[in-house]
Amino acid sequence: MRAPYLLLAVAAMLDAGHAQAAGIDLSKPYGDKYGCINRNGQEVAADKMLLLTDKELITAASACTFSDSQAQADGSLVMTAKCEAEGEEGQAPTKFTIKRSAKNAKKLVVADEDGNVMGEVSRCK
Repeated sequence: MRAPYLLLAVAAMLDAGHAQAAGIDLSKPYGDKYGCINRNGQEVAADKMLLLTDKELITAASACTFSDSQAQADGSLVMTAKCEAEGEEGQAPTKFTIKRSAKNAKKLVVADEDGNVMGEVSRCK
C-alpha cells in the first residue's frame, strides 16, 4: 500500500527539482548587443536595444521597473512592471514573460503580455 505513495512523493520531488533547475536567474544582466553595451548607462545610441535585470527591462524607447516576479510551473517568470515610454507621461502597468529560448538554453526570450516576442537576450559578459 505504501509503494504508490512513495512513487508519488519521488515524482513530486523530481518535478520540483526539474522546475528549480529550469529556473531563471536574473542576478546578472542579460541583453542583446546594445543592451549589454549600455548596461551601465547610455553609452551608444541604438534604435534597437534590450536590457534585462532583476529590477528592470530597458528598451530603446521605454524603461520598465519590476514590482513583482512569479515563477511558473514551466520554469518561466512572469514579471509585473510599470513602464515609462519615450514621449509619454506617466507609467503604465504591464506584465512580461521571460523564458528560456527553445533554440539556445543559454538565451532568454522576453515577451509582452500579449505574447509578442520583444527579443532574445544573452547574459552580458
